[in-house]
Amino acid sequence: MAMKVALLGCGVVGSEVVRLVDEQAEELAARVGTPVEIGGIAVRRLDRDRGVDPALLTTDATGLVTRPDIDVVVEVIGGIEPARTLMLTALKAGKSVVTANKALLAEDGQTLHAAAREAGVDLYYEASVAGAIPLLRPLRDSLAGDRVNRVLGIVNGTTNYVLDRMDSAGSGFTEALEEAQTLGYAEADPTADVEGFDAAAKAAILARLAFHTQQVTAADVHREGITGVSAADIASARAMGCVVKLLAICQRSEDGESVGVRVHPVMLPVDHPLASVKEAYNAVFVEAESAGRLMFYGAGAGGTPTASAVLGDMVAVARNRLADTHVGEGGHDTGLPVHDMGETVTSYHVALDVAERPGVLATVAQTFAEHGVSIKNVRQEGSGDDAQLVLVSHQAPDAALRSTVERLQEDDVVREVASVMRVENFE
Repeated sequence: MAMKVALLGCGVVGSEVVRLVDEQAEELAARVGTPVEIGGIAVRRLDRDRGVDPALLTTDATGLVTRPDIDVVVEVIGGIEPARTLMLTALKAGKSVVTANKALLAEDGQTLHAAAREAGVDLYYEASVAGAIPLLRPLRDSLAGDRVNRVLGIVNGTTNYVLDRMDSAGSGFTEALEEAQTLGYAEADPTADVEGFDAAAKAAILARLAFHTQQVTAADVHREGITGVSAADIASARAMGCVVKLLAICQRSEDGESVGVRVHPVMLPVDHPLASVKEAYNAVFVEAESAGRLMFYGAGAGGTPTASAVLGDMVAVARNRLADTHVGEGGHDTGLPVHDMGETVTSYHVALDVAERPGVLATVAQTFAEHGVSIKNVRQEGSGDDAQLVLVSHQAPDAALRSTVERLQEDDVVREVASVMRVENFE
């Protein structure tokens, strides 16, 4: 008997899933142990040509996911509702679920996992982070016996493309973003990407898996986007032997009692493996006590890569259903809380427009000292009205660095704090 799949959504990813299931029918049957068939596709409207068999289409999504002959439900609608209600309905009806919905998982993954556990079915979501890159299952399964201390990576292809073009081609932010939109890397409304919302949702998912804690949601992630990154920042990073990347950083505290989860631009040394990730590619660096440093690299977005990850999950859950088993997840919670960003130890690169007069550097240095922050290096650029001090601090709690910058904004010798960006070595 064939394994029947219900597909929720038939956009870029959904149509690719249908195509791959059709083209790889024989191979999928061999991998699973039984044929895999699309049993129905739920869409909002029936009057569009989607390149699939019209007989499969329905607007009754609830009826589709509760049909007795459906074994697996694949959700590629995106967003919170109606995806959450439909997935919970499917799980409660005893259907295993595959999803690429990072926003929902980051906001309410705990509820979905609880529903899957109660029903004794699978919830798989490899496609929700880093597209085709096999990352989540290695974190969940392969490293289950290890202690992961840090996960950091480039998990948004749009922002990586924009920053790479600003660095390699000298493009301005707006120009680079328009290029990304023309190439299909960025949406018409790129807010979720350039403001870091997309990466923050993925960071929450990564942190939950890496540290076995259900305490992390997207709201817990410190988030900063790339809209404030300037050509001067790119040039300053280059002068320091760095590149600017938007990183998702998930890290245990030194005492192991909490975790930090953040997304923001970083000046990263060029010799770090992530610094060489170009264009719209994704890469994630995992640091574990026994396994050491592992890097996962590949295409992080697009219909075909994402559909590839969806199919991988479909095969896994179909095999489980055939064997009458499932992979439970999220039952044990270490309870590790997320600590405030102010407790994170980091380093700042600060560019100050200053008045050119005696004692300016001494005044600025005194402000750093008053907040317990030491200066690693300093240089002056320009002169007269164009004078600018560029300082890099030693590592300190982010709260101390932030209060230093706030005090500098009040100093008479500082006309403007032109730029603030974190510098990370990850040694």
